Amino acid sequence: MESNEWWHLVERARDAAGDRADDRNPPDDPLPGALTDVLATLEPVRIAAFAVTAADVTRSAYRWPLWNAAYLIEGGCGDDGFMDFRDGLALLGRETFTRAVADPDTLAALPVVIRMSRGERGWIGYESLNAPISEAYRRLRGERASLDAAVEAALRDRIRPADPAGESWDAEDAAANRRHLPRLAALFQD
Repeated sequence: MESNEWWHLVERARDAAGDRADDRNPPDDPLPGALTDVLATLEPVRIAAFAVTAADVTRSAYRWPLWNAAYLIEGGCGDDGFMDFRDGLALLGRETFTRAVADPDTLAALPVVIRMSRGERGWIGYESLNAPISEAYRRLRGERASLDAAVEAALRDRIRPADPAGESWDAEDAAANRRHLPRLAALFQD
C-alpha cells in the first residue's frame, strides 16, 4: 500500500473519532474502533497491505532521539513501550508523526504531552496497531491466521535495523536532554 493511501485511512479514522483522536488514555478511546471500521471497508488483501505499511511507517520512527523523547514523556520507556509509542504516534496523523520523527522536541507542543507533563491524564502510546487491523480482517474473513501469514510473508525479506538510527545519548542525563530536547526537558525535568 502506498504511504499516501495509508495516511489517508488513518485520517479517515481520526475524523471519525473527532476531538478525542489524540489521546490513547481514555478507557473508551474511540480511535481504535474507528480505525477498525475504516479498515473493515477494505478487501482483506488491502487490510494486509495496510498492516505491512504500518510496519514500515513505525519502523521509520525507530530512532534514538525519538526514543529519548518517549523516555522523557513517559518517565521511562523500554523496547515494548517504544513500540507502543511509535504505534500511537502514527495514530496522531502524518503531519505530527513526520514532524516528530524529524524533530522529536516538537512533541512538546502537543496538548496531550503538555497534560502529561502536569501529571494529568494522557498517553500517546497505543498497545498495538495490530489490534484494529486484526479485528477488521476478522470481521471480513472470520479468522486472522491468513492475515498473519500474508504479513509475515511480505515482511520476511525486509531487513530490520539492529539498532535505532540517529544520535544516542543517556536518556537520564538531564544536561544532554536539555541540549537535544530543550522544550521537552523544560516540561518534564524543570
